[in-house]
Amino acid sequence: MTATTNSDALKNRTKRFALLVIGLCQALPRSQASTVITRQLLRSATSVGANYRAVCRARSSADFVSKLGIVLEEADETLFWLELLVDSGVAHPDKTVPLIKEANELVSIFVASLRTAKGLKSAI
Repeated sequence: MTATTNSDALKNRTKRFALLVIGLCQALPRSQASTVITRQLLRSATSVGANYRAVCRARSSADFVSKLGIVLEEADETLFWLELLVDSGVAHPDKTVPLIKEANELVSIFVASLRTAKGLKSAI
């Protein structure tokens, strides 16, 4: 698989993840807690995909590392909000387990990518 194919696959994956989170948020019962948490969750989950697209257009290795760091932060924040939905009782674990699994996988991918990019940057 080429770098372009990998980046396209990850663009699609992060977009699909955002759409699944949107679907979850739309299905949650309305309450003060769900409103606050879902607003934050929607912001961070949609930001993962949007910021990953910016990573793909980075102008330098430093820009790439910086933008990828933002993607990692947003993915980790999304994981936090998903966990909070369950821990607060707003969402049933059955509805969030696949999203939490995907968020964990995305965080792992971005951590590994960031480590690789930082290693390559210091080698240049």
